[in-house]
Amino acid sequence: MPFVYLLKSQLFAKTYVGSTFDLENRLREHNLGKSTFTSRYKPWTIVYSEKFDTIGEARKREKYLKSCAGRKFLKKLINKIPR
Repeated sequence: MPFVYLLKSQLFAKTYVGSTFDLENRLREHNLGKSTFTSRYKPWTIVYSEKFDTIGEARKREKYLKSCAGRKFLKKLINKIPR
């Protein structure tokens, strides 16, 4: 099953949106520095994810979450998460 996920850096005010078939492995890759952008702001925590039936649906949602309206949605979501 494909997922769209939101990562939040534990040390910096950074977030990252991506899609994958394996959430745990993808988080491990981000924290090992295997992604250019995320390697600078590790460690990361998954703070939100959604499951989809197809990778096409997941990529469409990922694209939305990276848009202006999607970023506003995620900002509201992050503000609701207890610290």
